[in-house]
Amino acid sequence: MAEKREINPLMKTALELGPVIAFFIAYVMLKDDTFTIGGRAYSGFILVTAGFVPLIVITTGILWKLTGHLSKMQIMTLLLVVIFGGLTVWLNDPKFIKMKPTILYTFFGGALGLGLLRGQSYLRHVMEGMMPLKDEGWMILTRRMMIFFFGLAVANELVWRLMSESAWVNFKTFGLTAALFAFFMGQSRLLHDYGIDDEGET
Repeated sequence: MAEKREINPLMKTALELGPVIAFFIAYVMLKDDTFTIGGRAYSGFILVTAGFVPLIVITTGILWKLTGHLSKMQIMTLLLVVIFGGLTVWLNDPKFIKMKPTILYTFFGGALGLGLLRGQSYLRHVMEGMMPLKDEGWMILTRRMMIFFFGLAVANELVWRLMSESAWVNFKTFGLTAALFAFFMGQSRLLHDYGIDDEGET
Protein backbone atom coordinates (compact mmCIF):
# COMPACT_ATOMS: atom_id res chain seq x y z
CA MET A 1 0.00 0.00 0.00
CA ALA A 2 1.45 3.37 -1.01
CA GLU A 3 2.30 5.79 1.76
CA LYS A 4 0.07 8.87 1.88
CA ARG A 5 2.10 12.03 1.19
CA GLU A 6 1.31 15.72 1.52
CA ILE A 7 1.77 18.01 -1.50
CA ASN A 8 1.54 21.73 -2.09
CA PRO A 9 -2.11 22.77 -1.54
CA LEU A 10 -2.04 24.91 -4.69
CA MET A 11 -0.85 21.95 -6.75
CA LYS A 12 -3.57 19.76 -5.24
CA THR A 13 -6.25 22.35 -6.01
CA ALA A 14 -4.97 22.80 -9.57
CA LEU A 15 -5.08 19.04 -10.22
CA GLU A 16 -8.59 18.72 -8.75
CA LEU A 17 -10.19 21.82 -10.28
CA GLY A 18 -8.06 22.21 -13.42
CA PRO A 19 -10.08 19.78 -15.59
CA VAL A 20 -13.38 21.43 -14.63
CA ILE A 21 -12.05 24.91 -15.41
CA ALA A 22 -10.55 23.68 -18.69
CA PHE A 23 -13.91 22.09 -19.58
CA PHE A 24 -15.70 25.39 -18.95
CA ILE A 25 -13.24 27.48 -20.97
CA ALA A 26 -13.26 25.04 -23.89
CA TYR A 27 -17.05 24.89 -23.82
CA VAL A 28 -17.37 28.69 -23.96
CA MET A 29 -15.03 28.72 -26.95
CA LEU A 30 -16.63 25.82 -28.87
CA LYS A 31 -20.27 25.67 -27.76
CA ASP A 32 -21.64 27.18 -30.98
CA ASP A 33 -19.51 25.07 -33.32
CA THR A 34 -20.23 21.73 -34.98
CA PHE A 35 -17.46 19.33 -36.00
CA THR A 36 -17.66 16.53 -38.53
CA ILE A 37 -15.45 13.57 -37.64
CA GLY A 38 -15.61 10.32 -39.59
CA GLY A 39 -18.70 11.52 -41.38
CA ARG A 40 -20.55 12.17 -38.12
CA ALA A 41 -21.46 15.60 -36.75
CA TYR A 42 -20.52 16.42 -33.15
CA SER A 43 -21.45 19.51 -31.18
CA GLY A 44 -18.85 21.54 -29.32
CA PHE A 45 -20.17 20.10 -26.05
CA ILE A 46 -19.48 16.54 -27.18
CA LEU A 47 -16.00 17.43 -28.39
CA VAL A 48 -15.17 19.18 -25.12
CA THR A 49 -16.42 16.15 -23.18
CA ALA A 50 -14.14 13.95 -25.30
CA GLY A 51 -11.19 16.03 -24.12
CA PHE A 52 -12.38 16.23 -20.52
CA VAL A 53 -12.40 12.47 -19.96
CA PRO A 54 -8.69 11.78 -20.64
CA LEU A 55 -7.73 15.04 -18.92
CA ILE A 56 -9.35 14.04 -15.63
CA VAL A 57 -7.80 10.58 -15.92
CA ILE A 58 -4.36 12.17 -16.31
CA THR A 59 -4.75 14.71 -13.49
CA THR A 60 -6.18 12.10 -11.12
CA GLY A 61 -3.29 9.80 -11.97
CA ILE A 62 -0.80 12.58 -11.25
CA LEU A 63 -2.55 13.31 -7.95
CA TRP A 64 -2.36 9.65 -6.96
CA LYS A 65 1.32 9.49 -7.98
CA LEU A 66 2.19 12.57 -5.91
CA THR A 67 0.12 11.78 -2.81
CA GLY A 68 0.00 7.98 -2.88
CA HIS A 69 -3.71 8.23 -2.07
CA LEU A 70 -7.11 8.90 -3.62
CA SER A 71 -10.30 9.48 -1.64
CA LYS A 72 -13.39 7.38 -2.31
CA MET A 73 -15.08 10.46 -3.77
CA GLN A 74 -12.18 11.04 -6.19
CA ILE A 75 -12.27 7.40 -7.31
CA MET A 76 -16.04 7.42 -7.72
CA THR A 77 -15.92 10.71 -9.64
CA LEU A 78 -13.26 9.35 -11.98
CA LEU A 79 -15.22 6.17 -12.68
CA LEU A 80 -18.43 8.07 -13.40
CA VAL A 81 -16.66 10.57 -15.67
CA VAL A 82 -15.06 7.76 -17.67
CA ILE A 83 -18.30 5.77 -17.93
CA PHE A 84 -20.77 8.58 -18.59
CA GLY A 85 -18.34 10.78 -20.49
CA GLY A 86 -17.51 7.81 -22.67
CA LEU A 87 -21.21 7.12 -23.29
CA THR A 88 -21.75 10.79 -24.13
CA VAL A 89 -19.08 10.71 -26.83
CA TRP A 90 -19.81 7.20 -28.10
CA LEU A 91 -23.57 7.74 -28.44
CA ASN A 92 -23.18 11.44 -29.35
CA ASP A 93 -25.69 12.28 -26.62
CA PRO A 94 -24.92 14.94 -23.95
CA LYS A 95 -27.46 13.69 -21.44
CA PHE A 96 -25.13 11.02 -20.05
CA ILE A 97 -22.44 13.40 -18.76
CA LYS A 98 -25.18 15.69 -17.44
CA MET A 99 -26.56 12.80 -15.39
CA LYS A 100 -23.19 12.14 -13.75
CA PRO A 101 -23.57 14.63 -10.85
CA THR A 102 -27.05 13.25 -10.10
CA ILE A 103 -25.71 9.72 -9.78
CA LEU A 104 -22.62 10.81 -7.82
CA TYR A 105 -24.54 12.84 -5.24
CA THR A 106 -27.30 10.24 -4.96
CA PHE A 107 -24.66 7.58 -4.30
CA PHE A 108 -22.97 9.57 -1.55
CA GLY A 109 -26.26 10.64 0.00
CA GLY A 110 -27.38 7.00 0.00
CA ALA A 111 -24.09 5.83 1.50
CA LEU A 112 -24.37 8.36 4.33
CA GLY A 113 -27.99 7.36 4.88
CA LEU A 114 -27.03 3.69 5.09
CA GLY A 115 -24.43 4.53 7.69
CA LEU A 116 -26.97 6.49 9.72
CA LEU A 117 -29.36 3.53 9.67
CA ARG A 118 -26.52 1.49 11.16
CA GLY A 119 -25.87 4.16 13.78
CA GLN A 120 -22.58 5.21 12.18
CA SER A 121 -21.17 8.31 10.51
CA TYR A 122 -19.32 7.28 7.36
CA LEU A 123 -18.50 10.95 6.90
CA ARG A 124 -16.38 10.77 10.03
CA HIS A 125 -14.06 8.20 8.44
CA VAL A 126 -13.40 10.60 5.55
CA MET A 127 -13.18 13.95 7.31
CA GLU A 128 -12.21 13.30 10.94
CA GLY A 129 -8.68 14.60 10.45
CA MET A 130 -10.02 17.89 9.07
CA MET A 131 -12.94 18.43 11.46
CA PRO A 132 -12.49 16.96 14.97
CA LEU A 133 -16.02 16.66 16.39
CA LYS A 134 -17.80 14.90 19.22
CA ASP A 135 -19.82 11.81 18.28
CA GLU A 136 -23.13 13.68 18.34
CA GLY A 137 -21.69 16.39 16.14
CA TRP A 138 -20.65 13.86 13.51
CA MET A 139 -24.13 12.35 13.44
CA ILE A 140 -25.77 15.76 13.02
CA LEU A 141 -23.32 16.79 10.28
CA THR A 142 -23.81 13.47 8.49
CA ARG A 143 -27.61 13.88 8.47
CA ARG A 144 -27.26 17.40 7.12
CA MET A 145 -24.81 16.33 4.44
CA MET A 146 -27.00 13.42 3.39
CA ILE A 147 -29.92 15.81 2.84
CA PHE A 148 -27.58 18.26 1.10
CA PHE A 149 -26.30 15.59 -1.32
CA PHE A 150 -29.83 14.52 -2.20
CA GLY A 151 -30.72 18.18 -2.71
CA LEU A 152 -27.81 18.62 -5.13
CA ALA A 153 -28.90 15.52 -7.05
CA VAL A 154 -32.43 16.92 -7.43
CA ALA A 155 -31.09 20.36 -8.40
CA ASN A 156 -28.85 18.86 -11.09
CA GLU A 157 -31.77 16.92 -12.55
CA LEU A 158 -33.95 20.03 -12.68
CA VAL A 159 -31.25 22.18 -14.28
CA TRP A 160 -30.17 19.81 -17.05
CA ARG A 161 -33.71 18.71 -17.89
CA LEU A 162 -35.45 22.08 -17.74
CA MET A 163 -32.77 24.64 -18.59
CA SER A 164 -30.34 25.29 -21.42
CA GLU A 165 -27.06 23.51 -21.93
CA SER A 166 -25.15 26.71 -21.09
CA ALA A 167 -27.11 27.05 -17.86
CA TRP A 168 -26.15 23.50 -16.87
CA VAL A 169 -22.45 24.09 -17.62
CA ASN A 170 -22.50 27.22 -15.45
CA PHE A 171 -24.37 25.35 -12.72
CA LYS A 172 -21.90 22.44 -12.85
CA THR A 173 -18.82 24.67 -12.90
CA PHE A 174 -19.82 27.35 -10.41
CA GLY A 175 -23.15 26.49 -8.81
CA LEU A 176 -22.22 23.14 -7.29
CA THR A 177 -18.87 24.45 -6.04
CA ALA A 178 -20.52 27.50 -4.48
CA ALA A 179 -23.18 25.31 -2.88
CA LEU A 180 -20.57 23.07 -1.25
CA PHE A 181 -18.67 26.11 0.03
CA ALA A 182 -21.86 27.68 1.40
CA PHE A 183 -22.87 24.43 3.09
CA PHE A 184 -19.65 24.09 5.04
CA MET A 185 -19.61 27.78 5.89
CA GLY A 186 -23.09 27.28 7.31
CA GLN A 187 -21.82 24.61 9.72
CA SER A 188 -19.80 27.07 11.84
CA ARG A 189 -22.28 26.87 14.75
CA LEU A 190 -22.13 23.08 14.75
CA LEU A 191 -18.32 23.15 14.72
CA HIS A 192 -18.39 25.58 17.65
CA ASP A 193 -20.88 23.54 19.69
CA TYR A 194 -19.47 20.08 19.03
CA GLY A 195 -15.81 20.72 18.24
CA ILE A 196 -13.08 18.96 20.22
CA ASP A 197 -10.47 21.27 21.71
CA ASP A 198 -6.70 20.79 21.67
CA GLU A 199 -6.85 18.77 24.89
CA GLY A 200 -9.08 16.22 23.15
CA GLU A 201 -12.16 16.74 25.34
CA THR A 202 -15.30 14.97 24.21
